[in-house]
Amino acid sequence: MAKEGRSATRAAAVHQRLRDDILGGRFRPGERLKFQQICEDYKTSVGAAREALTRLASEGLVRSQPNFGYMVTPLSLEDLEDLTAARVELECMALRMSIEKGDRQWEANAVAAHHLLARTPFTSSEQPSRPTDEWARVHTEFHFALIAGCPNRRILQVARSLREEAGLYQLWSVSFQRKPDRDGAAEHRALLEASVDRDAERAALLLREHLQHTARLLQADGLHELHAPPEE
Repeated sequence: MAKEGRSATRAAAVHQRLRDDILGGRFRPGERLKFQQICEDYKTSVGAAREALTRLASEGLVRSQPNFGYMVTPLSLEDLEDLTAARVELECMALRMSIEKGDRQWEANAVAAHHLLARTPFTSSEQPSRPTDEWARVHTEFHFALIAGCPNRRILQVARSLREEAGLYQLWSVSFQRKPDRDGAAEHRALLEASVDRDAERAALLLREHLQHTARLLQADGLHELHAPPEE
């Protein structure tokens, strides 16, 4: 039992590190994830690497293909459109229900999550073109906090899953946002205010626009630049 527990702990650690590296832009969409390289870079076993990649595949961040192994999930405009449409419907529904049913603890948690988001640096001097891992984490936690009051567990679970899967698109849309045309901090603040004011209609409209902006950025920039270079 102790050995199984250590194995699960190692796999969880590798999963988290790989996940952070994928969402941190250190692997490009479509890039192949080789077991031998992962084992060497992350100093782990093949079993732990395989379990970590299986979990990432279930989260939509990597893809498994016969005779090829695993790769970072490729991005496409068609998939982006489908994903955005699904997220708009499900996450806005979850937010409406959260506003209608959420209690004062839900409000407090949303305010606290926004407090952390507003005070976390968006970029760093080492990587000025992409959000920091910490900002990406608290940004996700803020949006999860907004919908956490939704009493329908199935709607909430799917909405959260879709947001996780959209992490790659969010990362690369920020990366290619050469001329920012938005005030993200103001958008988050407005979302919080509408939510705690129990204005479900306004909050849903704000969230819809917030989610659709990522799609517009990538549609404007195109996705051809995001593909991993061919292997030698």
